Amino acid sequence: MNFSIDREILLENLNIISRGLPAKSPMPILTGIKMEVTTSDLYLTSSNTDISVETFISDSSLEITKPGKTVVPGRFFIDIIRKINSKKVNLCLLDDKILLIKADRGEYKLHIMDPLDYPNIDFVTLENPLELSSECLKMLIKQTSFATAQSEKKPILTGVHFSLNDTKLNVTATDSFRLSQTILEIDNYRPFNITIPNKSLDELSRAMDTYNDKVSLYFATNKLLVKFKNVLFQTRLLDGNYPDTSRIIPPAFPIVIKFNKNELLDAVERVSLLSPREKMSTNELSYSIIKLTVSEDRNIILSTTNASVGDAQEELVPLDVQMNAPITIGFSSRYLVEALRSFESSEISLNCSEGIRPFVIRGEKDPNLTQLILPVRMD
Repeated sequence: MNFSIDREILLENLNIISRGLPAKSPMPILTGIKMEVTTSDLYLTSSNTDISVETFISDSSLEITKPGKTVVPGRFFIDIIRKINSKKVNLCLLDDKILLIKADRGEYKLHIMDPLDYPNIDFVTLENPLELSSECLKMLIKQTSFATAQSEKKPILTGVHFSLNDTKLNVTATDSFRLSQTILEIDNYRPFNITIPNKSLDELSRAMDTYNDKVSLYFATNKLLVKFKNVLFQTRLLDGNYPDTSRIIPPAFPIVIKFNKNELLDAVERVSLLSPREKMSTNELSYSIIKLTVSEDRNIILSTTNASVGDAQEELVPLDVQMNAPITIGFSSRYLVEALRSFESSEISLNCSEGIRPFVIRGEKDPNLTQLILPVRMD
């Protein structure tokens, strides 16, 4: 194998390929990047069993002297290509044992692995795609993925549920303490029900970071393939039935408070600096708990009391208040901050029910997005 290529082109594809590289693996071969050069093209492949990524390079700067294939140590190879300053790099195999990288006056040698040991990646057949814009797919991920469970106690909750019925694509995430749901209109596509691991979606979003065009989604029994540009990004799907969340959202809200989103966000972050922390469950992260009080005269106070540190209190100026009784609710400040950041709207509303019932956040310019948070008792 012997070829040269523009460094920027190679690095751009390596950054995408890195999304499929495991931090560690019981299979050492998977820590490498499979590189295959044909008489005219270059293929790069990575896999961590959950995610598999392949890029196809057919650039005018690609000059192939000799075809071949190998597996190179992934992280080291990417770091070398990232750090060198040469416009072009030349790569060739020495005795099928060493990859020689030449860049201007520099030479780097990497011990390679046997490509025959690399597992065969079975990519989904490219038939009957669902097409979306990359901006739309990235937005769906941004609005939901953060609300998935981090614990593996209920594996199905570590994923985002995508369900298409009729013309409505319902995208939902929950960790049992909060819910994020967004709806997208889809025309002329068959119904489906899948749950995609949150880590796969986060890596997909990063891989599409600078891409702004159409993406194609291909479905199989236990896999999803996303094709964009010269990239195939495949992820496994989670097994099991996703819980029915349709009845979680309260049917009516006697209290509706409208805020400027950024003003509320800033106030929550300031007050939470002194808030006490409460563990949601064993071995999970602790969350800052703060309190929102709406008095009879419609004064709104955000506060927290921490016996070991001090107190914080801030009066909020709402855009509008609709209420039939005063209310006090406690909640995780982190949950509210993450929910608020998912909205494009500059104005949002907190929709509250009486008692310890979930409250819902909605935005004026995000009619299809719903964020729900379960309060905590403040007794």
